[in-house]
Amino acid sequence: MEAIFLAFVLMLSIFLGFELISKVPATLHTPLMSGANAISGITLVGALGSAGAGLDAWATWLGALAVIFATINVVGGYMVTNRMLSMFKKKDSGSGGKA
Repeated sequence: MEAIFLAFVLMLSIFLGFELISKVPATLHTPLMSGANAISGITLVGALGSAGAGLDAWATWLGALAVIFATINVVGGYMVTNRMLSMFKKKDSGSGGKA
């Protein structure tokens, strides 16, 4: 019974996530990306706790894998956010160094 309930929650969250993301306008993607990066940072802290809990060797390996993937997610997300925000900066006028 528990597996059926968990499968139902998974399918409901997939449907809800798809519906929410498809309704987001393009102008809100950068702020939402920054918020998602903060959530990924929380995931990284949880993965560190799982990797260093000193439980089974299998749990430690899974925790270390979670740390690796969460780190990639956080760093990549901030790189994309930085690139998107740099598009809004003013360009230099090329005045040849005049003050």
